[in-house]
Amino acid sequence: MLQRYWFGDVDEGGCRPTGTDPAALAERAATLRTGMESYVPIDWEVARGCGVVRSREEYIDLLRAVCIARAREKIAESYRARDVELLQMVRMLDELDNVINLLQERAAEWYQVTTPSFSRKYRSLPAKKMLDLIRKGARGGLGDVADEIDRLAGTRTRLMREVSARADEVLPNTSALIGGLVAARLLSRAGGLPALARMPGSTIQVIGSEQALFSHLRGGTPPPKHGIIFQHRRVHNAPREVRGRVARVLAAKLAIAARLDYYRGEAVPEFLKDAQAKIDAAGVAA
Repeated sequence: MLQRYWFGDVDEGGCRPTGTDPAALAERAATLRTGMESYVPIDWEVARGCGVVRSREEYIDLLRAVCIARAREKIAESYRARDVELLQMVRMLDELDNVINLLQERAAEWYQVTTPSFSRKYRSLPAKKMLDLIRKGARGGLGDVADEIDRLAGTRTRLMREVSARADEVLPNTSALIGGLVAARLLSRAGGLPALARMPGSTIQVIGSEQALFSHLRGGTPPPKHGIIFQHRRVHNAPREVRGRVARVLAAKLAIAARLDYYRGEAVPEFLKDAQAKIDAAGVAA
């Protein structure tokens, strides 16, 4: 019976080696598929008899080199996945949000020291208006900081558009249901498209509400009805009495959409039309 190993093929007639190049051996190892019912554990001496190595130390060294070469190829494959760049883009967007919010708070506190009457206005002003007010009245370093915050805000806006456009390519069905930006955030919190495609609708429904979920499990507070998907208009614009139902139906359709995105990688118009109709029907108050 022929037994195929990473260094060669072994049968009753002897062993046929396949060389000693680690990269070539790693490529061969990736193609091996052996059922456990017919697998025979290998002894390093078989490799010596094959002429591949002369000692156990050489066998271990060559096997280590093959494993390292295979690991490098697997890492390279993972970086070539369609969702990897999108994950980094979303995480960068989140970091920009954190930095901008922190700098705005610090700038407001600094400006309040120089303009005590600003305190009441600060609490009621939207972030952009507050920043415009600071830029007009600030001097020196504070003015420079305000300018930098404004530039970061512009960068954040451009990146947000890129994230949405990229999500439309990577998650065509999911993006069609909830929009590119929310779809990208779901992907980020799930940890990637393979993980998102394995999630049931009940998990997708509460992604992003982990704190409320843990509070429910520990203290018996009401369970969360939605997480990140609340950002989508279908959920937050729904009447309160049907909002949970809308979130549940939307999450169930998103679970199917994620699987279609992972396995097909293209929009499925028939599914989207049916999903949109059922989500719309769920939003009608009984």
